[in-house]
Amino acid sequence: MKKPFQSLSLIFLLCISTISFAQQNFQGKAYYMSKTTMDLDQWGGREMSPEQKKRIQERMKSFLEKEYILTFNKEESIYKEDEKLETPGSGRSWGGFASSFTGGPKYKNVKTKELLQDQEFFGKQFLIKDELQGLEWKMGTETKQIGQYTCFKATATKTVDEFDWRSMRRRNDSDKTENEKKNDSIKKDDDPMNEIEVPKTIEVVAWYTPQVPINQGPDDYWGLPGLILEVNADRTTILCTKIVMNPEEKEEIVKPKKGDEVTKAEYNDIITKKMQEMRDMYGGRRGGRSRRN
Repeated sequence: MKKPFQSLSLIFLLCISTISFAQQNFQGKAYYMSKTTMDLDQWGGREMSPEQKKRIQERMKSFLEKEYILTFNKEESIYKEDEKLETPGSGRSWGGFASSFTGGPKYKNVKTKELLQDQEFFGKQFLIKDELQGLEWKMGTETKQIGQYTCFKATATKTVDEFDWRSMRRRNDSDKTENEKKNDSIKKDDDPMNEIEVPKTIEVVAWYTPQVPINQGPDDYWGLPGLILEVNADRTTILCTKIVMNPEEKEEIVKPKKGDEVTKAEYNDIITKKMQEMRDMYGGRRGGRSRRN
């Protein structure tokens, strides 16, 4: 149980924060580090030596670990990767693959519920335009300190996009019958993508601070009475490392505009069709080899 003095101090601090955020031209920047873990044993890593695993992990680092900047005001935000020059051999091919699924700058407007995102897929530019979807947050009383900010815990169940690579995993065959395993083995020979699955939902834990009373957060996350400083979702953790309030040089929050305008559902349909084309090409080549054998 909190002491009365601690509670009063927190209330006073929140009041001061709210007053400072009331100005019309308010702006802030939050810097985040995103890290996704991947179990190499799921993908044949059991047969690798520790040295081989270490080399692969190093090459995948630019794919699995990224830094982002969230620029926000009272209603709008734009979340984009803080791109840095890559060192030779740091895994550019992995980063190129990820860019087809992670997307470019993401714009959110919590007042108009507008969501816009730049997206490049196989050399073609798209503009995903959709309604901003919120999560049904369950507010908790647990707190923790992130830097100088007191944060409160909130949890939610999130529906996972079918092409969210961060939650992709190898199918678990342990609960299947021998016939089901045999049939799946045939399918996998025809299309290796049949080995991959994405869970329908995941549990999300977020930590937000009322000391920054903005209804914003990193990536798709928003909808809490304070800036979200940390998100734990499946195998991905997004953590705020620095906040700059009212920087001297304000950055205009510009909506993404380039590319063919599509909804998220339409974009997923485009990916599905493209991947089917690749399956057909892959299957045809395999079929040709098998016939020659």
